[in-house]
Amino acid sequence: MQFIPFMSEEGLEVYKLVVGPLDNNVYVIRCSDTKESILVDAANEHEKLLEFSNDLSVTTIVETHGHWDHIGAVEKLREAGYSVGIGQNDANMLPSYDYLIEDDEEFAVGKLRLRAIKTPGHTPGSVCFSVNGHNIVFSGDTLFPGGPGATHFEGGDFPSIISSIENRLFSKFPGQTIVLPGHGTSTTIGRESPNLSEWIARGW
Repeated sequence: MQFIPFMSEEGLEVYKLVVGPLDNNVYVIRCSDTKESILVDAANEHEKLLEFSNDLSVTTIVETHGHWDHIGAVEKLREAGYSVGIGQNDANMLPSYDYLIEDDEEFAVGKLRLRAIKTPGHTPGSVCFSVNGHNIVFSGDTLFPGGPGATHFEGGDFPSIISSIENRLFSKFPGQTIVLPGHGTSTTIGRESPNLSEWIARGW
């Protein structure tokens, strides 16, 4: 299969594959210069993800959180030799993993640097990722077009996700920053941030 970038900027390519019964977005972030890549969320359909990862020279996999629909291919990809990282507070939700992701930790992807942003609320160990020098955030299930991710699951907490969105995303990134969520379509920080008080008032 020929994979085409979903978006690209100087030095950066982003690929997207939608998999599984909940239409999870799986992203590969690739350095245009070295062709090294990192995969965000080994969600499902491991055979597709193995082809995706092999063709795009993925070096490791990072998980935004531990919900079942985001980790369904973890075991098969680990068996194939890929290492998998997860936020500490979600580690017990995975059948297996290789390393814990720390807040503000940076991952080298060729000449790019992917930075982890701890954003609890959807789950206790939820993590978003940004790319240094690029206005892009991979938000997992923390932020979607129209509001925060669900917090009614076990371990979810609405005040925490609101705090994460306000203090770790809205206050840190410019309005033109593209938000790439774990399901559905993209949005921007500028499009979503004016609605924070409305989300707080409605309670979800």
